[in-house]
Amino acid sequence: MLREQGWAVHHTSIFRWVQRYSPELARRCQAFLKSTNRSYRVDETYIKVKGKDRYLYRAVDSTGQTIDFLLTAKRDKAAAKRFFRQALSGSRNSSPRVINVDKNAAYPPAVKELKAEGLLSRRCRLRQCKFLNNIVEIVFTQMTKTSGFAAGMSRDHIADLHFVVGHQDSINEEFHQSPLLCKAGVG
Repeated sequence: MLREQGWAVHHTSIFRWVQRYSPELARRCQAFLKSTNRSYRVDETYIKVKGKDRYLYRAVDSTGQTIDFLLTAKRDKAAAKRFFRQALSGSRNSSPRVINVDKNAAYPPAVKELKAEGLLSRRCRLRQCKFLNNIVEIVFTQMTKTSGFAAGMSRDHIADLHFVVGHQDSINEEFHQSPLLCKAGVG
């Protein structure tokens, strides 16, 4: 849009604007967001970030509304537990009645530990069924597809974009390519 108006703006300036103003936009929009329902669908996929495989965990409710997401280096019990902690701490996320996951072996022990800690209700059911997560799979496909405004961008750039706009605390140092960006308070 700026280029159409004849302005020359460097991409790092836009990145700094996103860092500066997205928390304020998120705070103001919070009151208008609909609460998620109590049926969670959780899945993970891998994406390449700076040439390395990273795992993107994502949870949506039964209507397809995003609950939370997290980028991790490993796909293990600790990562699954950290993701569930983050998803359960959201102010608009209700405590789940059921969590639908794929056959990843890391989920049952993570959920068991969260129940023991009291962060997750003992009545919450964990269902391991591949086909109940089709909503999440469709969202992953749409998110990583290069079309529309993202044409010509690599998967790494699309992941950067989703994480920068979505969750400031989910951005890792690996997204930063310049020391100037790290000074802005992210990561």
